Amino acid sequence: MPTIDVYNLEGKKVSTVDLNEEIFGIEPNENIVHSVLANYLANQRQGTQSTKTRAEVRGGGKKPWRQKGTGRARQGSIRAPQWIKGGIALGPKPRKYNYRVNKKEKRLAVKSILSSKLSENNLVVLDKIDFKEIKTKQMVNALASNKIEGKALVMIAEKNENVEKSTRNINDVKITLVNTINVYDLLKYNKLIVTLDTVKKLEEVYA
Repeated sequence: MPTIDVYNLEGKKVSTVDLNEEIFGIEPNENIVHSVLANYLANQRQGTQSTKTRAEVRGGGKKPWRQKGTGRARQGSIRAPQWIKGGIALGPKPRKYNYRVNKKEKRLAVKSILSSKLSENNLVVLDKIDFKEIKTKQMVNALASNKIEGKALVMIAEKNENVEKSTRNINDVKITLVNTINVYDLLKYNKLIVTLDTVKKLEEVYA
């Protein structure tokens, strides 16, 4: 069973915690992670792009010139695709890009990334994150005390307005909840910061 040190907001080690091997100790499945990531990105696409066909652009009711005798190529409409301001041939039209992925695959992808974070020393466990007031400096100091640099994802167990609003103005730092995590954010941010409550919640949901 993997274990990890637990620190406080001042960067001091306060204890250690045993992590569930089913969540933090599995062999990462890169194929599943890629599949679930592709699904997430596809589901984010709005699919609202649209171009006008020759039937939708204005004009073109009259034949530009007679069929024969002009020496030019025959033309039927100035709204044909080869004309300036003509319709677009085979252009994009509104469509849905979303599709479903098996729930077991999603869970396996999340567990694979969590296991990778631990094995690569990119998982930081804090005893708790609780601020009495909304103040960005508190979170900045907490990150600095724990020597956390670069992109970081802070995962908390339940909504906490003081923590969320103290974090949202920090560049390259994002806060999320256990029930809203996704593979894109887990992969985008190098460091993952969780609390002891978050670890328990993860074990409840994914074990």
